Amino acid sequence: MTNNDILRRVRYVFDFSDLKMIELFKLANYDISKADLDGWFKKDDDPLLIEITDKELATFLNGLIIEKRGKREGPLPEPEDPLSNNMILRKLKIALDLKSDDILDMLALIDKKISKHELSAFFRNPDHKHYRDFLDQYLRYFLNALQKKYKNK
Repeated sequence: MTNNDILRRVRYVFDFSDLKMIELFKLANYDISKADLDGWFKKDDDPLLIEITDKELATFLNGLIIEKRGKREGPLPEPEDPLSNNMILRKLKIALDLKSDDILDMLALIDKKISKHELSAFFRNPDHKHYRDFLDQYLRYFLNALQKKYKNK
């Protein structure tokens, strides 16, 4: 999945306006313009599409965490670059205050079942012997489950 696709889908799930998107970036001390958003949200085959970087997507997700959970003490976290699917999952989990059971229940809503052990492997340190990459297909499932749970709430 591309970063643009992930940003599009998160925006759709929570029905964020352009102003709200700009505000979420500002919460993470990153200024963007309406033109930046327009470039990021163009169709994939549009020659004017601008690819959002890992750092920009991580910044947006950090802003989403601040919006949903509040700003924590100390300096803002640095946006990750490169950004893995595992980190995206972790950031969405934190922002939405999801527990492992919540994620498993959401995936069950779309008839995708994974074990608790398999899910915990996605949150492990990459150096851990039981760490597993959160592949694009799993990320797609997770975003679909988010949509099913949160859209039109």
